[in-house]
Amino acid sequence: MAGYGAALERLTTTLGRLPGIGAKSAERLAHHILKCPAEEALELAEAIRTAKEQVRHCERCFHLTEVDQPLCTICRDERRDHSLVCVVEQSRDLLAIEKSSSFPGVYHVLLGRLAPLQGMGPDQLTVTALEARVREEGVRELIMATNPNLEGDGTALYIAQRLQDEPVRITRLARGLASGSTLEFASRDMLADAIAGRSPF
Repeated sequence: MAGYGAALERLTTTLGRLPGIGAKSAERLAHHILKCPAEEALELAEAIRTAKEQVRHCERCFHLTEVDQPLCTICRDERRDHSLVCVVEQSRDLLAIEKSSSFPGVYHVLLGRLAPLQGMGPDQLTVTALEARVREEGVRELIMATNPNLEGDGTALYIAQRLQDEPVRITRLARGLASGSTLEFASRDMLADAIAGRSPF
């Protein structure tokens, strides 16, 4: 980058590799890091290093946990219904559901979704581990909470087909009109989902 020394250029380039951070944002972040107190910048660096060294995947559900805890806090919680499993693509999807404070069960994180063009096939996901949970842990229901798009729906269908001979109920999150919304502002896909997933009055 013209006018910058090698150290600042490296910092800007590295920040620019983060998702959602463009060249201008990376440049602003780099300058902020240089201007802030040294202890603040070093605290950020230490937090990143610690997270990389200490954070790992839960042995059961593949959510995030720390190296001294093989199971995440959710899997360790005996108050939860461990026979009710919500299947999500990433840990951030799990966190979104947890914020609703409405789900009493546990989770299974796939670590992605089927996307052949991006090199994401079944072997890159945790589907085999999910099958083992269904067979060995008395799971009575799987709620498919993959994202409502072509790849997410394809992933859910693939899992449902793999488990079709197992005695487990497979459902998916309801879709369609949100409470309080109006029809005129609903998208075509939202209305189609609402009609297809209609329930008794």
